[in-house]
Amino acid sequence: MNVQSQLEAIVGPAVEAAGYRLVRFRVMGGARKTLQVMAERADGHMAVEDCAELSRRLSELLEAADPIEGEYVLEVSSPGIDRPLTRLDDFARFAGHEARLELKGGMEGRKRFRGRLIGIEGADVLMDVADVKETHRMRFVFGDIAEAKLVLTDRLIHEDLKSKEAAKAAH
Repeated sequence: MNVQSQLEAIVGPAVEAAGYRLVRFRVMGGARKTLQVMAERADGHMAVEDCAELSRRLSELLEAADPIEGEYVLEVSSPGIDRPLTRLDDFARFAGHEARLELKGGMEGRKRFRGRLIGIEGADVLMDVADVKETHRMRFVFGDIAEAKLVLTDRLIHEDLKSKEAAKAAH
């Protein structure tokens, strides 16, 4: 089991136990590692206070477990508006928005695609991809996607602001 997997086995359950959803976890760097934790509340938001709270909890846990030799930096953040899409249900949740994705291998001579998310069908992601002349629907096997993220658009910003206002009104 590599360092990333060992740490994810500790961090993932701890993030969920603290009441958050783990969006992405990465271990970066050489001698001095950076542990990047991207999380959100169940409502999809993550305030600075949430990041600080989760950082404290994870720091205590990691200090007690001591899974890394040497020094490391813990970074806890929200996924942001133009967030990564890491779970299959993310592609359904953000249907209608623009996204970029990169495949592990190639498809139709390409690895990178940009288009409007349609949703999911089984374990496939559906996307309308615009080429020079036309737009056509493409199907990507979720397991073949190396990386995907939303594209920052006016619509995405508008919906994010509306969602934050609704969350404030509910509290």
